[in-house]
Amino acid sequence: MSDEDEAPLVKKTRIFYGSLEEKERERLGREASGSGKDSVKAGIEAGNINISSGESLELEERVSERQSEVLAEFERRKRARQITVSTDAAEVKACLRALSEPITLFGEGPAERRERLRNILSVVGPDALKKSKKDDDKSKRSQEECQQTWYHEGPSTLKEARLWLAKYSLPRAMKRLEITKANREIPESTRTVRTQELHKTLRNLNNFCSQIGDDRPISFCQFSPNSKMLVTASWSGLCKLWNVPDCTLVRTLRGHNTHVGAICFHPQATVTLEDSDVNMASCAADGSVKLWSLDSDEPVADIEGHSMRVARVAWHPSGRFLGTTCYDNSWRLWDLEAQEEILHQEGHSKGVHDLHFHPDGSLAGTGGLDSFGRVWDLRTGRCVMFLEGHLKEIYSIAFSPNGQGVDPSGLVPTKDPGRSRRQTHCHLVMRGHTTTHRNRMFFLGVQVPL
Repeated sequence: MSDEDEAPLVKKTRIFYGSLEEKERERLGREASGSGKDSVKAGIEAGNINISSGESLELEERVSERQSEVLAEFERRKRARQITVSTDAAEVKACLRALSEPITLFGEGPAERRERLRNILSVVGPDALKKSKKDDDKSKRSQEECQQTWYHEGPSTLKEARLWLAKYSLPRAMKRLEITKANREIPESTRTVRTQELHKTLRNLNNFCSQIGDDRPISFCQFSPNSKMLVTASWSGLCKLWNVPDCTLVRTLRGHNTHVGAICFHPQATVTLEDSDVNMASCAADGSVKLWSLDSDEPVADIEGHSMRVARVAWHPSGRFLGTTCYDNSWRLWDLEAQEEILHQEGHSKGVHDLHFHPDGSLAGTGGLDSFGRVWDLRTGRCVMFLEGHLKEIYSIAFSPNGQGVDPSGLVPTKDPGRSRRQTHCHLVMRGHTTTHRNRMFFLGVQVPL
């Protein structure tokens, strides 16, 4: 029988009797018994199944983050459309400046600037602009409060001193006004001729002599009321008396241990006061204030109470009161007859450097490191004039001898922003004149009549 004669094999179909569910349960039971685990292990060993080390990529979280970003952007755009922005370009720039943003960008027009402001407000919120305005108002109020003058209740002797000052200054003011009225009656041509003669005399101003005053720079100098003596203060802590005009040393005053800021003559020194009386007052950087006589090289008395540097001392025209300026932002008035401090005046936001009294004795001018000057009424205690205009510290202030002007002197800017020059006194006229350059004194040989 050949191969062609063989009959084809017929595939027999399997017939399952019963429920397929039972067969499936049997299969699952066999896999649970370990046959499935064995097959997985066999596949891992053969390299057909790769299992990771536990790292997984959470696709759902990534998708949720992107969805939240998109939703947040839609919400921001929705808020931006609801925000109302002014169409005034100046107001838009002011709002950007209040938010500490650049007021304009390169190539940016008014419409783009408004849109940028709207986008910024949609991020930070409209309340941020209100908050910045409140902060600006608060800072302005704080600056105004710093510039306010504060008054403190003084001792009972202060009222008596104010009454005394009023009785002292009013007659002198009346006399000064009478002199001013008399000068107005002088013809204009006569006054012009006098002024021209004075200017002609000043053109012949020459150096009369020169003298080494100390080993350290000289910080202050002043002529005596009779113009026969000169007193100097130095950074070495020494004060010296000199004869004028021969420039010979009379006496060295020893008492300060640090830089001496100023030394001043009593208004009646060398005129009516005895040499043994208090004729001078000095101050130093350690807060010490000392009183001196003309016949001793040691101080007569000390004035205590300053905790910081005392820059200047000044005698009241009556000679009864002594004013001191301190770097604790205040100046003080001392009654030497009562031997106590009657006024501790604040008002400057920084240290007070210089002090000068009006010739009538009614006013006091102060210049501070806050670049402001103030004029105080000693009879009422009020600040009657606020002097502004300087850009830097004020180191000197002086009233005109005729009592009609005041000049605060300090550092003013020049064309070169990196340099500054010292402004000179415009209204201050003295009987004699001297200048200091480091530790050398120069005497100028023209006296200006008062």
